[in-house]
Amino acid sequence: MVTCCPEDGERYAASRAGAGAADEIVSETFMVAWRRYADMPPAELPWLLGVARNVMRDAVRAEARRTSLTAELRRWTAEPAADVAEGVIDRLAMLRALADLPDTDREVLTLMAWQGLSPREAARVIECSESTRRPAGRTESRHGDRPARPAGHRDRRRLVGPAA
Repeated sequence: MVTCCPEDGERYAASRAGAGAADEIVSETFMVAWRRYADMPPAELPWLLGVARNVMRDAVRAEARRTSLTAELRRWTAEPAADVAEGVIDRLAMLRALADLPDTDREVLTLMAWQGLSPREAARVIECSESTRRPAGRTESRHGDRPARPAGHRDRRRLVGPAA
């Protein structure tokens, strides 16, 4: 079938890809030669070296795809910087506290925290005067039967925005 020596192909592959990869490249090259025997020209060595070169390029592209895929999978499975459960608990506590507020207080608070409005602008949105709306931090004084701060309360300087 092939009159040239596999050693020629192995030397070529070893000089380009290293001795460790040369056997694999030569095997793949001769597999292509077997499949494409009818297409093989009379000058076999240049053709076989061209096939070996293509096999090496394919291996480099495949390795680049594997590396890219591995990096992408690592990004998808990266450990979160903070404990997700803590954020969920904090969000639930905030939503419960908002749910306990009267509708207008809740509206003013969310307009100020999530929309960045001033107290005057928030009052204008809900169509009342600014003086009618007490700052949200003082609403607990209207609810004497409830403690001012729930047990385990952590002071939050700003609220987390609505869920995306």
